[in-house]
Amino acid sequence: MIRAAVLSGVLLAATATAAPAQDVLDRLRSLDTDAPTLDDAYAEEAAADRDLIAEEAHTLFDPDRPTIGAGDGPVRAAMFTEPDCADCGPAVEELGALADKLGIRVAVIDVSEPENADLMRRLTLDLLPSYVLPESLIRGAMPAIVLERYLSE
Repeated sequence: MIRAAVLSGVLLAATATAAPAQDVLDRLRSLDTDAPTLDDAYAEEAAADRDLIAEEAHTLFDPDRPTIGAGDGPVRAAMFTEPDCADCGPAVEELGALADKLGIRVAVIDVSEPENADLMRRLTLDLLPSYVLPESLIRGAMPAIVLERYLSE
């Protein structure tokens, strides 16, 4: 008898807490969702990045810049570096091998030159190395496997 009463109490408690929880979920789902979402914020930032890239594309992807990768391939990316950057040398080597594999070139932009440092600032980049692709800005060192996905699209 005591066992049945305890079991009954547990079931009653579970039922009592489940109903209000479901009621809260239903009320949350019914709220107005016209407010901007996190996806909207990223979409706006991505669009702003694409606008910056488009404004500077002639400079960024200039085939007359120093490049790495396939000698006759199209310039499909740019990479900002500088001689004193510890991560830049290995990143250039890794990206150069990837660019060779993909049959493309990557412009290597040395920010120790003032006009290149200005270009980097205009693009709102603040880490070295940083990468510019036709559709995105990538801040900081990135493994080749990640860059390959972007460059293969």
